[in-house]
Amino acid sequence: MSLEARLRERIQREGPISFYEWMKSALYDEREGYYSAARVRQGREGDYRTAPETSPLFAATFADYFAKLFAELGCPEQFTIVEVGAGSGDFAQGVLATLKAEHPEVFEPTRYVIEEFSSASRERCAERLRGFADRVSVRSPTVTEGNFGDPEQPDDPASNITGVIFSNEFIDAFPVNRVVVRGGRLRQLFVGVDDSQFVWIERDLEKPVADYCQLIDLKLGEAQIAEINLDAGVFITHAANSLDRGFVVTVDYGAQRHELLTSDDRRNGTLRAFRSHRFADNVLANPGQQDLTTTIDWTQLNEAGEREGLRTRRLDRLDQFLISQGLLDRIAAIAAATTDPAEAIQLTTSARDLILPDGMAASFQVLVQQK
Repeated sequence: MSLEARLRERIQREGPISFYEWMKSALYDEREGYYSAARVRQGREGDYRTAPETSPLFAATFADYFAKLFAELGCPEQFTIVEVGAGSGDFAQGVLATLKAEHPEVFEPTRYVIEEFSSASRERCAERLRGFADRVSVRSPTVTEGNFGDPEQPDDPASNITGVIFSNEFIDAFPVNRVVVRGGRLRQLFVGVDDSQFVWIERDLEKPVADYCQLIDLKLGEAQIAEINLDAGVFITHAANSLDRGFVVTVDYGAQRHELLTSDDRRNGTLRAFRSHRFADNVLANPGQQDLTTTIDWTQLNEAGEREGLRTRRLDRLDQFLISQGLLDRIAAIAAATTDPAEAIQLTTSARDLILPDGMAASFQVLVQQK
């Protein structure tokens, strides 16, 4: 039975389910979830692009930044980088190769832990990084969708670490709840079935959603919709608790809470679906076959971090962050060193989205929190 049929049967049997439960199944169902099934998601043949596979300079520049953080931590005897949601390992490959070639004093004590939902992606990561097998471990996340905060094993390599917990376009794919104001009251959006089609159903708030709305004193206009990403806060809590000393570095597209709630073009929330690099018309169609994503709330991540002892160091636009960390100097040095004009053109072309004001990186931000 297909995922769509199983979801429809569940709703007909149990009644409407929260959008959180519907989205969790659509993205992470063990058999057919968008991120669990073996499929091409990134790149030209997939549904979206990410910075690591757009240009190797993304990972190389972050490797330079991690080397600076290593020095700031006092050059620890063991330096751990945990990458959550690593995809096929493009970023890890670039970071480790750069550290080995340019920062051997950092590379030597570095161990790299990859946490990835998809078993197919874990296999690709392990194969891609077999040259670094002595310092890389690949596993399922200890913080999994809908199951955050599980106790860690005593030998957990991503616990009590000194180092960096890094994610790129990870939190935006967490399942979310949705709320709407109707008749002056906050209501929660559930998913039901009408004539075999998935439809929105409004119900009273579930307690965790109501508690969070009260915590942030959420105020919406009539008919305005907003997403409630409870798991984002739990992820930051887990990351903070995993660190002895170090940094949580989050790359994603987001906005401050007041921007999310007051922008005219976000009155219907920020939930959207992608398929073949295009917006899909119906987010409730084709569960498991299209990407679902929301814009993250940087205010929420800052507040969650502060409650767990994380201090916000910086929140920058990604292109500005990369330039501040020497991306332009790296481009110039590589271009000057290469004797192949085609290679130089390919390098500079791939870097365009990382540095131009209208490029991909201009739509993303980097949050750095320190413990």
